[in-house]
Parts: sequence; structure tokens; C-alpha cells
Amino acid sequence: MILGGGFAGVAAARRLERRLQPGEADVTIVSRDNFTLFTPMLPEVSSGGIETRHIVTPVRAQLRHTTFVLGEIVRIDLDLREVDAQHPITGDVAKLQYDQLVLALGSVTSTFGIPGVTEHTLPLKTIEDAETLRNRIIAALEQAVVTKPGPDRDRLLTFAVVGGGYTGCEVAGELVDLFRSIVPFYRPLRLADVRMVVIEAGRALLPDLPPQMGEYTMRNLRRRKVELVIGDGVTRIDERGIALQSGAVIPSATIVWSAGVRPSPVLKDLPGVEHARNGGLVVNPDMSVVGREGVWALGDCAWVPMKPGADLNDKNAWYPATAQHAIREGPTLADNLIATLRNEPTRPFHYTSMGTMASLGARRGVALMPGGFVLTGFPAWVLWRTYYLARLPGLDRRFRVLLDWTLGVLFPRDIAEMRLYTERGRSETKTPSA
Repeated sequence: MILGGGFAGVAAARRLERRLQPGEADVTIVSRDNFTLFTPMLPEVSSGGIETRHIVTPVRAQLRHTTFVLGEIVRIDLDLREVDAQHPITGDVAKLQYDQLVLALGSVTSTFGIPGVTEHTLPLKTIEDAETLRNRIIAALEQAVVTKPGPDRDRLLTFAVVGGGYTGCEVAGELVDLFRSIVPFYRPLRLADVRMVVIEAGRALLPDLPPQMGEYTMRNLRRRKVELVIGDGVTRIDERGIALQSGAVIPSATIVWSAGVRPSPVLKDLPGVEHARNGGLVVNPDMSVVGREGVWALGDCAWVPMKPGADLNDKNAWYPATAQHAIREGPTLADNLIATLRNEPTRPFHYTSMGTMASLGARRGVALMPGGFVLTGFPAWVLWRTYYLARLPGLDRRFRVLLDWTLGVLFPRDIAEMRLYTERGRSETKTPSA
């Protein structure tokens, strides 16, 4: 049984489908969504550059021989080999039994215990998050049009991103493109009235990457009138805005929180396993969970060592929690699970990163290539689009995204506010029997 329908879980299930002999084992995958979300393109959904459905691929369409169960994991009992999955629509809880368990539950947004983050910021982890952010932006502009010039309107027109990593930089760049496209519709507002702010507590943007990438990103965003607050952390967020460690206050009605993630909280209290400092599961090089036979973990919720005996305090001794690694971990874990069923030896996971990329909008990007070579500007942006378009599951999805990009060159972004986050919108998604 595989828990989680993201990159890692689906990659493992696909390899199991290909390699298992008929009748050798039954594979079940449990996920709270019936689709896999292509997260690298999520910032473009929030800015209206890509339609929502074009970056999601139904799990059932990807896995033809795997049993799919729609459910949110609420309890895992490793002793009884039992999982409780709650249906997201009916609320019914199903008890599922397993022989081998694969944990691919991914991660959730981390607030670091800062007051007000949960109540007053918007994360960007799910397709609902992207739609909510876009609607919030449109609503702020609509409200600003009928608000007199002054502090209240300034707060409505100040959009802040907390966190200067991949997601934060990509969101900021995409939102600048969105404002350039749609602000002319909101007379008498001007583009100069809109304030875009990025806050990073570290010393530079993209702090875990070569300095050249962070420096280019800072120059690019500043040239596009994005305010950068570097080296100043957030202490509190409320309905008025953001309070910083320096004592400064940034009034803002729309705040995107991209300062970090942590493994799924469902794993936090699992007994008899080794947890890392962020709550993730420590696994052996073959991705079997330390201390539990028949349990495996991969992706964002697992700490996969580059070699046996890796030090938990040495972040360079563990594979990073990225989609690039998760996709490769899945097949290796599946091979090891099959080897266990056949009483054959398992093999350690080994993968050398192909590099990393970020799109900054305005046809610019940054990319770290194999060998440490850094590519910036238009070539990096083209590489980003080419690579991720090729990795998007489904030929139909690739064509739709390519069409979205083409239309984006010819026409302005859509300003329709689809209020799917309202109570009425939520109630209307329920089935008649609910």
C-alpha cells in the first residue's frame, strides 16, 4: 500500500505495475486528491498564466492496474498494519490493511511557530492555494478601486512574499507579470501604485544555491520594482500586516508564506521509528524505515542518506527533498520492495542531481547545471520551460500548457474572480447524498 499520490508515490506505483508478475501482489495507492499536481508550474497558475486543470493529471489515468482509494490519512498503526483514511467529501473513515507500507505523504507548510501565520497568510502548496491567491489578488484590486487614496488603499495594494527560496522568487516574478497585464483594467489605479515586497531572513535570495544565482535574482527583481527586504525576519503577522525583527512594519492585505515546509504531521507520532529534527522519517539507503520491517518512505517525508551512517546534523549527507529526487526514488524503492518479496537483496538509492532551475517571469530565469555551471537570463528561462514541459505527465497536458503560454503572449491575463473559496462554493461541491 502506498500512501500519497504525489511524484514519489506515483513513480513507485508505476514501477510496481511494470515489474510485478500477475498475481504476485496487489498494489493500492491512497491519496487525498485524485490527481497528481505538477508543482513546478503552480506559481504560474496563481498568476493566471496557466489554467488550473492543465497541471493536474488524474491518478487513475496514470495507474491502470493499481487500486486507487480517495482518502486523507488520519491514523497509521504500524503494529496492527492498519491505516485509517477519511473520505474528503463524505467524511467516512475506512480501515485499510497492508502487508508492505510505502509512506509518500509529502510535506506541509511550516509556520515556525510565528504568531498569525496560519490566520493571515496564504501558502502555495496545493491547487486550491493557487486559486485562492489569484482570487485574493483580484479582490484586492477591486476593493482598491473604490477605496480613497491613503493608508487603507496602500495596504490593499501591497503584496508581500515571505521567503526568498525557489517558490518565493518565482511567485514574486509571476505576480509582477500579472500586475503589468491587468492593472490597466483598474482605472484609476496605476502600476506604480502596486507595491511588491519579498522578505528573506537570510543574507541573500536563493540562499542554498551558488551566490551568482541569488545575485542575478536580486538584480532582476529590483529592476522590475520589487522591494527586497534581506536579512530581516518576521516576528508577527496580523490583519494589518507584517512585523519584522528590525521593528519595521509592512502593511499588507495579501501575504504569501513560502518560508519553509515540514513533513506530513501524520508521521510525527509514529512509534518505533527514527525521526529527524523536522519530523521526517530516517530511512536506510534502500529507503526502508529504520526500526520497522515492511515500512518504506521516500520523498519530502523521508531523510534518505547518501551513504550509511550519515550524520543528521550534516545536511549535505542527505538527498534533498525535491521533485527531481522524488521521481527517481520511486522506482528504486519499488525495485527494493519487489526484491524483498522475492527474498533478493535490496540496493541503495544513488542519484546525481541534474541541477536546479527557477523561473523569474518576464522571460528570465536562473539555472544550476551539472558541474556547477550557472545559467541566467533568457536562456535559463527557455531551459526551464523546455525541461518542465517535457516532464509534465500526459501529452494532452503538455499541449494545453503550451497553448496557455502561446495565448499569454497574445492576450492579457484574465481578471474574472472565481470565488470558489466562499462557503457557497464549498457547499456546492458536495455530492447530493452528502
